[in-house]
Amino acid sequence: MTYSARFQIRTRGDTDVIDITDRVGRVLTESGIRQGILVVFVVGSTAGVTTTEAEPGLLNHDLKAFWERVAPQKEYYHHEQTWHDDNGHAHVRASALGPSLAIPVVDGRLTLGTWQQIVLLDFDTRPRQREIVVQIVGEAAG
Repeated sequence: MTYSARFQIRTRGDTDVIDITDRVGRVLTESGIRQGILVVFVVGSTAGVTTTEAEPGLLNHDLKAFWERVAPQKEYYHHEQTWHDDNGHAHVRASALGPSLAIPVVDGRLTLGTWQQIVLLDFDTRPRQREIVVQIVGEAAG
């Protein structure tokens, strides 16, 4: 069985980190799938998805500082010459992180650790309406 759903998330940009675990969990519940694999995917080339502990120090400071060290916003990016914009760093960051995440589904639950949440990172330079696609492949209850 395959189940797909989409939802929207409004972001602030500038390495905004948003916990989407509950939204993804609701999609899993709606699907009725008990065993399988779930994929979370963000549409667009300036955002990514991963897991982390969704606590204020990481969400508001540490992840932003990390990405600023990896691909600084004020550096020169050839992308900006192509499109005459200011988000070359956002594309580099999103490419490094990746747009999707696969999570095992066991007994109708996401297989996440106690302090592990699914987060969306929006690296763009402006607020955005992000589309999240969740697709689950597996078996429903019996």
